[in-house]
Amino acid sequence: MFKTKAALAATLLSLAATGYAGDFTLASPTLKPGGTLPADNVLNSFGCTGGNTSPELRWQGLPAGTRSLALTVYDPDAPTGSGWWHWVVINLPVDAKGLPAGAGNGSGEKLPAGARQIRTDFGEPGYGGACPPPGDKPHRYVFTLHALKTERLDLPDNATAALAGFMINANSLGKATFTVRYGR
Repeated sequence: MFKTKAALAATLLSLAATGYAGDFTLASPTLKPGGTLPADNVLNSFGCTGGNTSPELRWQGLPAGTRSLALTVYDPDAPTGSGWWHWVVINLPVDAKGLPAGAGNGSGEKLPAGARQIRTDFGEPGYGGACPPPGDKPHRYVFTLHALKTERLDLPDNATAALAGFMINANSLGKATFTVRYGR
């Protein structure tokens, strides 16, 4: 019996120390988890004809100790051997409660002060919409908001999404995520 209580106490302390985020959520008024990505959020290039606009996103319930946030959008199904990064935003302030539609434009003018977009697999910063190969099964697009224990990530101007992902994960207190799909 004592070993069980000790194990439970150790687990609870571990969760508290890592900033367990049971109520940390990420949502969108236009995207339904498990649903299909709408045309507004699909790329307008490579044979796709979408709006290439980043969706509105909202979040709440940040883990204790969160000092900044990072957002990633990733397609693990891209036929590259390493997936495809569609959007990476770092240094989002903790007082931000979301991002408006279109915040992922290349200029970043709709992002909160101090936030920064990292170069994606399209070769430049900003949101790049979905555009899987024709005939492929629908791809998954994973939207993840990361709560970080550092006030900012100091990455070089030419940082890759993979480098940003490494630094995000090294400083993570918790994450909130949802997945949508798109195929053609």
